[in-house]
Amino acid sequence: MSGGEVALMIIATFWAILVAFLALVLVKLVKVLKEATRLVSDIADRTPPLLDEMTDAVRATNAQLARVDQIAGNVQTMSTNATALSSTVAATLGGPLVKTAAFSYGVRRALSVQQRAELAKRVRSTARAERIARQRAARGRS
Repeated sequence: MSGGEVALMIIATFWAILVAFLALVLVKLVKVLKEATRLVSDIADRTPPLLDEMTDAVRATNAQLARVDQIAGNVQTMSTNATALSSTVAATLGGPLVKTAAFSYGVRRALSVQQRAELAKRVRSTARAERIARQRAARGRS
């Protein structure tokens, strides 16, 4: 065997090892591609039911939002009615209540003024009686 034949043998061996290595890489790449294809197929199979479920959930949510909007409208109407009723009650009963309160305050004030006047009158008469009694007692001693 000559040097050229040995070199060709070494090159052929390396070439065979390279081809075997590339064949293994290609086999594994085929497996990965098959798995990816199966995964994409599964996702494609599962996506329409998920989309249907999402569509149903969105429809139900929209229905609930419509109900909530209707309830909010009813609450606003009730609030407006309560405000109007409150204003009506205040206008109807407020005036007479204020007048009654003012009248009762006036009566209390008049009674307290009258009681003070009577008390002052009693105090003056008591003081006058005591003064007269002292004067008589002072005359009787003298």
